Amino acid sequence: MEHTTTKPTAGQTWNTEAYAANGRFVATLASGVVDLLAPQPGEAILDLGCGDGALTEQLAATGAIVTGVDASPTMVAAARRRSLNNARSFVVDHHSATDLPYEDQFDAVFSNAALHWITGVSGQQATLANVRRALRSGGRFVSEMGGQGNIAAIRTALQATLAPFGIDAEAAAASFYPSAAIYRRLLEEAGFTVQSIDIIPRPTPLPNGMESWLNTFRNGVLDHLNPIDRAAVLNQTVALLEPILRDADGYWVADYVRLRFHATIA
Repeated sequence: MEHTTTKPTAGQTWNTEAYAANGRFVATLASGVVDLLAPQPGEAILDLGCGDGALTEQLAATGAIVTGVDASPTMVAAARRRSLNNARSFVVDHHSATDLPYEDQFDAVFSNAALHWITGVSGQQATLANVRRALRSGGRFVSEMGGQGNIAAIRTALQATLAPFGIDAEAAAASFYPSAAIYRRLLEEAGFTVQSIDIIPRPTPLPNGMESWLNTFRNGVLDHLNPIDRAAVLNQTVALLEPILRDADGYWVADYVRLRFHATIA
C-alpha cells in the first residue's frame, strides 16, 4: 500500500481549543519560572510567546504592565479575547520572536514554553538579539523552555513510526532543546550576564492521555500524513510508549525536561 503525505512547513500548528483542553498544564506548572521573574507592580514586562494568554493574565494580575506577543494568529486571537475580558487588561501583539519591533521598552522579558519552538541556533541568536534590544538598561530575561532530553521517549517513538513514511519527525517538529552549557553560551554571546541556568527534569502528568498530547503538541508533524495514516501512526506511537510512560493504573506521565534561566543586561 502506498503512503501519501502532505507537505506543511516544518514546525508546529496550533488549535486553541485542543490547547485549552490538553495543554493547560503549560501555564499551571509555570510557578517556578514566575517566581524567578518576581514581577512587580508597574513594571513593563514582555511575555514572549504568550500563547492563549493564560499566563499573561496571571502576570497582569500582579500589577505589572504586560505586553504579550505570539507568532500564531490563532493564539493571538485567543489572548486578545482574554485581554478584553480582563479588568487588569494587557496588550497583545502579533510578532515572531525573530522579528520583534521593540527597543528599550521593557524592564523584563518573560517566556514560558515558547523558545524551544524557534528553529536552530540562528533563530535563537536572532531572538536573543531582539530580546536584548527590547530591554531597558538593567533589565532581565527570565525563561523556561524545553531542555536537552525533553520528551526523549516520545520523540524516539515518533521517529520510529514515521520513518516508513519517509518523514524525519525531528526535522518536521523543528524544535530546539539545548543543554544548559549551549544556551549559556548563546546568552553570553548576545550580551547577557547569566545569573542562573538549570536543567530540571519534570515528569508531567497527561490527564487526557498520550494521543491527545500528540494531536496537540505534535500536530505540525502529524499534519504531514493523510487521515488514515495519521490514525495508524498515532496508534503505533501510543503502543510503543505505553510500557514506558503509562503506569499500572493507566495514567500517562510525559518525560519533560526544562531549561530555566535568569539573565540580565548592564
